[in-house]
Amino acid sequence: MSTPILEMKNITKEFPGVKALNNVSFRVAQGEIHCLVGENGAGKSTLMKVLSGVYPHGTYSGDILLGGEVQRYRGIRDSEHAGIAIIYQELALIPELTVYENIFLGNEIRNGVLVNWNETIKRAGEMLDKVRLKVNPAAKIKDLGVGKQQLVEIAKALSRDIKLLILDEPTAALNEDDSANLLELLRGLRDQGVTCILISHKLKEVIEISDRVTVLRDGQTICTLDAHKGEVSEGVLIKHMVGREIDNIYPHRAEKKIGDVVLEVRGWNAYDPSLGRQILRDVSMNVRRGEIVGVAGLMGSGRTELAMSIFGNPLGYQIKGELRVKGEPRAFRDPEDAIKAGVAYVTEDRKGNGLILIQDVKENITLANLQAIAQNSVIDSNAEIKVANEYKTSLNIKTPTVEQRVSNLSGGNQQKVCLGKWLFVKPDLLILDEPTRGIDVGAKYEIYTLMNRLVEQGMSIIMISSELPEVLGMSDRVYIVSSGRVAGELSIADATPEKIMHLATN
Repeated sequence: MSTPILEMKNITKEFPGVKALNNVSFRVAQGEIHCLVGENGAGKSTLMKVLSGVYPHGTYSGDILLGGEVQRYRGIRDSEHAGIAIIYQELALIPELTVYENIFLGNEIRNGVLVNWNETIKRAGEMLDKVRLKVNPAAKIKDLGVGKQQLVEIAKALSRDIKLLILDEPTAALNEDDSANLLELLRGLRDQGVTCILISHKLKEVIEISDRVTVLRDGQTICTLDAHKGEVSEGVLIKHMVGREIDNIYPHRAEKKIGDVVLEVRGWNAYDPSLGRQILRDVSMNVRRGEIVGVAGLMGSGRTELAMSIFGNPLGYQIKGELRVKGEPRAFRDPEDAIKAGVAYVTEDRKGNGLILIQDVKENITLANLQAIAQNSVIDSNAEIKVANEYKTSLNIKTPTVEQRVSNLSGGNQQKVCLGKWLFVKPDLLILDEPTRGIDVGAKYEIYTLMNRLVEQGMSIIMISSELPEVLGMSDRVYIVSSGRVAGELSIADATPEKIMHLATN
């Protein structure tokens, strides 16, 4: 290994009831892309928050050495002054400000007390060139796609003359093209001498880009693997991450019993008044009992809009078309109507729309079906705890207690709480929108196993996913959505990545 730019020695970090990091040691060489992997709750993000000063010196034990010098950061500002920049999965940009204002926010170029806007715009253009982003620096962030916003975040980091760039799940919300573009950019930055730490659950991405990989499990360092020595492969990473081998991440379904049609839409159209345009056109599809129906398509194709319009139309689209549940015509006025009819929806945005982060596990799990644990309009606390513990056990939610605040859980465990919340309403049809986004391979396997168990018991599932291997590995049939239309339907026997992408792009 070349000279380390970073050493973290014997880092231990505890929260009430949880030891998040236990004597973790971690070394990163100058000018490398070092990937950090592990299951949700393994300690990856916690370790990076220690490094970046989110958890200041004194709240953990152990030492941080940057360039061989011991660091004692009192906050994020100190780590930034030392040359460390961290980009989180949830981007920290201000939508109403311009690109150039966001790039130099908190790091303004001044003439005395006044901001030098001409120099700011010029320097912003240089930073955009550096990240290969061709947009007008005066464009507002809200008018850019997620992939371009991610590049603006990196431009913002590079404007501070950084030594170490940390990216936490940077491609989780990106499509394949934007992900490939970002990885190519990271290679270019490495060639310019920028050292990167990349946290990712996408193992193929890790294998493609890493120089070395460190695996964490249960808050401890398991190993560091050198990609240039052929030590990094998907099987090896999974084994170290979960502590066992998983031969097939998509578990086999013991028995397929496909029954009658549970939900059907015909000639389904939706107009979004806020955008001033039609977002769904003449969509027709159906789902049968005991079936997993995949919905594939590019980002912005209308997949989520379709799910939301079916689930009681909470965003107020203007709807035309026919909806039938178990053969009966239905017209849901709101999500409550959909829930009463046996339809549930697990959102793609668990932190924004799926959970109330300041509440605890039990309150989130019972939220959509409070009448089931109430007596005379008063919640029975004992019943609530009992129900929450049942789902904690059956879904393997890793939390010391159901009274733990949801914001303190890892992404995978938050996703399981989301699932528990909707399973508690006992639906006939469960719509899963990006059910495994941003979670590790072990948690994915658990969710896939749960999906199989639910359909074996007679539930129906619509699974919306941007990951083609997931669509092909779990679905019985696939609908491909393109520009608000159903571009095609494929049986799983006929579906291939090439056929799906051909339909999704036409």
